[in-house]
Amino acid sequence: MLPNILNLPNFEIHDMKESEYDYRFMVESINSQPTYCPKCGSVPNFYKHGKREQLFFDLPMHAKRVGLIIKRQRYRCRECEETFFEDLPDVDASRSVTNRLIEWIQQASLEKTFTSVAYDIGVDEKTVRNIFNDYVIELEAETEFRTPKWLGLDEVHLLKNYRFVVTDVKNKSVIDILRKRNKSVVIDYLSKLQDIDKVELVAMDMWRPYRDAVNMVIPHAKIVIDKFHVVQLANEALEKIRKTNRENVSARERRQLMRDRYVLLKRRKDLNDFDDQIKLQVWTDMFPLLGQAYELKEQFFDIYEAKSIDEAYKLYQDWLASVPDELMTYFSDLIKAISNWEEEIFNYFTSPITNAYTESLNRLIKTMNHVGRGYSFEALRAKILFTQGYRKVKRRKKFKDVEFTFGKMLPDQIPNFSKQEYEWVYEEVYGADFSTLIKAMDEASF
Repeated sequence: MLPNILNLPNFEIHDMKESEYDYRFMVESINSQPTYCPKCGSVPNFYKHGKREQLFFDLPMHAKRVGLIIKRQRYRCRECEETFFEDLPDVDASRSVTNRLIEWIQQASLEKTFTSVAYDIGVDEKTVRNIFNDYVIELEAETEFRTPKWLGLDEVHLLKNYRFVVTDVKNKSVIDILRKRNKSVVIDYLSKLQDIDKVELVAMDMWRPYRDAVNMVIPHAKIVIDKFHVVQLANEALEKIRKTNRENVSARERRQLMRDRYVLLKRRKDLNDFDDQIKLQVWTDMFPLLGQAYELKEQFFDIYEAKSIDEAYKLYQDWLASVPDELMTYFSDLIKAISNWEEEIFNYFTSPITNAYTESLNRLIKTMNHVGRGYSFEALRAKILFTQGYRKVKRRKKFKDVEFTFGKMLPDQIPNFSKQEYEWVYEEVYGADFSTLIKAMDEASF
């Protein structure tokens, strides 16, 4: 019998073989005599019926995969004449892995691809996936994200579809990602939020099902349209004009106009490079309508620098009155959006919150998808929400209440109040922190 280098005291090691990539240990369990028949429940009335070697996988050792070849005792019951195997301690017989390997897979599969985890330990990728899926169910049951005062509703493009994203705007964290974003899904999700009365503001884009759902479930909350979705429409209007003018220039100029489009989309105050200023001047002089559209775009962006809602509304009315007829068609989507969402858009000027950081989530998901091809929606969602270190958790403390009786106590027995005791009261989980997620993406640690 060999020394138990596996640190599994319930097994005896009889032999060990080593190859370039693997260790194989021949082991038997200790004191695993059954006390009843698992088939019929009868008290001990069975006999040994041979042994069978079964392979179970364990934690890697010395950068090599570890397999336990267990000589497992089989029994036959005299009452029901059925056969059964001895129970194995520290082992999940249904998956042919040790319990400690399951815990390792749970954490590793949140940080690495299923394929790489399976390769590292020698099991089938399907086994890793199944263990991961069960683990996610456990995490869902034990993790309760804090309902924020500033709720964000947005979407990301994931696996060829738009998915519903719920965020904590104030703490810049992802609370949840749902498979669909239709009205019924949003209503159902909001209806199940704990302490929903705490929600004061809801940031969103101009997606009508979001507004309908919020008005139905959280009617007291103020809806704020994310300013970036509004000003984006001004940029899109400028793009339409640029593309129209592109048809009236030579192939060389068309390519140049394409290369210089970033100049048109930049704010004038951000054009620090002299060359960029020259490019803008050249194109706006060549196409006066494009120049007018650029000025209108700049003036619209200036609205969001207003100090009050009254000032913003007046600036918008002045801007609308200044749009010439020949440009009205290009800016029609922006004007229509403000008409349909006027209250929610101008709420920004009393409650300036934004969900803009979710744009980085799209980039993050694209990176994760590239690294781990074949991920399911559930796997990507779990990696974002539940990977340790990515969640933002706030722990709170309070003094313990300790009663002392001083009457019969000697001076040296009186407690020292400079040594104050604390206890954990609770912890608030805000969701997956965006800055941490982005850092992980930049460091390619997904």
